[in-house]
Amino acid sequence: MNQYIHTPEGVRDIYGREYAARLGVRRKIRAMFHRFGYQDIQTPSFEFFDIFSKEKGSVLSREMFKFFDREGETMVLRPDMTPAIARCAAKYFGAEHMPLRLSYMENTFINRSSLQGRLKEFTQAGVELLGDGSPDADAEVLALTIQCLLAAGLTEFQLEVGHVGFLQGLLEEARLPKETEEAVWRLLENKNFFGAEEQIRACGIKSDLEELFLRLPELFGPIEQMEKARQITANLRAADAIDRLCQVYDTLCCYGLEKYVSFDLAMTGRYRYYNGMIFKGYTYGCGEPVVTGGRYDNLMEQFGCRAEAVGFAIVLDSVMDALNRQQKPLVFEWPQVLLMYVPGQKKEAIERACRMRAEGRRVRLERFRTETGEQETSQKPAGPQEAAGRAEEKRAAREKCRARALSLGMEEACLLWEDGSVWEETV
Repeated sequence: MNQYIHTPEGVRDIYGREYAARLGVRRKIRAMFHRFGYQDIQTPSFEFFDIFSKEKGSVLSREMFKFFDREGETMVLRPDMTPAIARCAAKYFGAEHMPLRLSYMENTFINRSSLQGRLKEFTQAGVELLGDGSPDADAEVLALTIQCLLAAGLTEFQLEVGHVGFLQGLLEEARLPKETEEAVWRLLENKNFFGAEEQIRACGIKSDLEELFLRLPELFGPIEQMEKARQITANLRAADAIDRLCQVYDTLCCYGLEKYVSFDLAMTGRYRYYNGMIFKGYTYGCGEPVVTGGRYDNLMEQFGCRAEAVGFAIVLDSVMDALNRQQKPLVFEWPQVLLMYVPGQKKEAIERACRMRAEGRRVRLERFRTETGEQETSQKPAGPQEAAGRAEEKRAAREKCRARALSLGMEEACLLWEDGSVWEETV
C-alpha cells in the first residue's frame, strides 16, 4: 500500500457528514460573534518568527513549525492567533477605532510531541476586544464565550476563571529564586499541587505566606470562595485580583449566565502575555479545555500600539469531539433530494434540478444506467411481454434509486424515466 495516502501524524482529513456538521457549528459560532458586534478578520497562515517569540510570551520555539523564505527570513505557521491579531490591529487601527471588536475562525499549528496523541493542526474560533480595560469588557468576553458554547450545542460545561495577578502577587512577596518561581508556576499550571508544595516548603518563606500557598487547592469553586480568599491574604496585588474578579462576576450576573462560571485562584495562563483575568472552559467527554482566554494589556505595546485587550479562542476540534461523545444532535445542511435520470432525460433533469435549486432546495444530480447501457431505448410500441419487462425494469430502477438515496442520507428520491414519467418518494 502506498504510504503517502495517509496523513502525517497530528493532522487528519475531515469529510462527509462530519465536515457538514462542523460547518454547521462554525456558522452558529460566527453568528454569535456578529450578534455581539464583532467583525471578521483574517491574518496570514504564516508570519515572521519574531511575532511569536519568547519575548511576546507565546508558544515555545520548539513547538513552532519553522521554515525559511527565499531571503532567508525565519517564518512560522501561526501557532497562536492572539499575537497575529495584535500585530494586525497595531498596523491598521489606532486609538480612534477603540474599543475594537474583532473575530476570527482560522487554523493554527503547534508542533507537539508525537507521543501526546494530539492534533498539530486545529481550528480556533475566537474574538479579541481591544482598547477596553474595564471589568465590563472581561464580563462581555465571558458572556460571549458561554453563548457560543450554547449555540454550538453544548449544555453542560463550566468556565473556570482565575487571575494571573493573584499568584504573581504571592510569588513577588515570596521572593523565590527565578528557577524556583518558574518551577512552581509550571507545577501549578499542571495542577501538581504536591510538587509545588515541595518547592515552597524547601524555600523557607515566612509561615503565613507558606500557609497561603499550601491552601491554594482550596481556593476553588463558587464566588463565595473569593470572599474566603480575600480574608486570608494581605497581599495587595492578590487582593486587587480578587476584587477584580468580583466586579467581573457582578457584571456577568446582569447577563444571567453566572451559573456557568466557577473560580480557581491557582490557575496560571499558558501564555505569558496574560496579565489579568484568565479562564478555561471544560465539558465532559473532552480531556482538554474546549476554550481558553484572558486579558493581555501589554502585548499590543510590543507592536507599537498601546491598548488594553481581552479575548478567547474556542478549539473547534475539541467542541466537535465533545458533541459527538455526548451524543448531541447535530443539525447541518446536507443534500435533500437525489435526482436520477436515464440518458434520454438529461436535459429535462438538469432543468428540473435548476428549478429546485432556485427554490432553495439542495439537489444532487446523478445519471442512472439502465440495463441497456447508455443508449436510448426505442420508442416503438411494445407488446405485452415487453411491457411487463419494462414495468419490472422500472420497479427495479425505483428500488435502486431509493436505496441510493437512503445510503446518502437524502430526504427524497426522484427518478426521470425514458418515457418522460417521473417517480418521486420521501425516503
